[in-house]
Amino acid sequence: MANPLSMPTADFARRSSGEQAALYIRRLIFDGELQPGARVPQDEIAQALGISRIPIREALIALEREGWVTIVMHRGAFVTALDEQAVRDHYELYGLVYGFAVGRAVARSGPELTRPLKEIQQALSATDDPTEVWNLTIRFHAQVVDAARSPRIRVVLRSMSGLIPGNFFELVPGTVESEKRGAAAIVRAVAKGDGERAGAEYARMMRAQGDRVVQVLKGRGLLDPPLEMTGSPT
Repeated sequence: MANPLSMPTADFARRSSGEQAALYIRRLIFDGELQPGARVPQDEIAQALGISRIPIREALIALEREGWVTIVMHRGAFVTALDEQAVRDHYELYGLVYGFAVGRAVARSGPELTRPLKEIQQALSATDDPTEVWNLTIRFHAQVVDAARSPRIRVVLRSMSGLIPGNFFELVPGTVESEKRGAAAIVRAVAKGDGERAGAEYARMMRAQGDRVVQVLKGRGLLDPPLEMTGSPT
């Protein structure tokens, strides 16, 4: 799901070296270039990105926290299959955080929040282009976060990395329509001043997106039991 504060974007060059490396490795795994059980070729990745191994190690630590790899002492890092429940939890947490944010936004910004969200939602409903949907979604969520006026919400969102390494709406079928329906429902609730309902609609939308991500990852074999780690102790 698109996270305006922590997400893969087309502007790859603006990322830190560690973030570039993490995104690159996620993409290798997502595209099947690195299968579950395979050793992550740190030297090759460093050479491909033109960076040292230090940011590669930083990336691997972050990816281990996310469940993409397992680091084995003196052996290296190995691709692990993602846990289905962890993926679902990831999107449930998005729903909780954004749901909390929209509740705060309604309480703190009042009726003035409706107009900008409605404008974005209407533009969203008028397009099926994944790139346009991506950009509009970023604007929609960012508008909610800005209106919430909470530095703590921003801190939490920055700590949440996107699981899909690229344009979410291009890579995960069915998510464009889910986003459109969810955004429309959120705007209706905001227009009524019902922050609780808006939060519930956020949770519903994120849960639906998580279900679709699970199906994509299953289809790519990324949620299967991991294979024996190549080169790891037996």
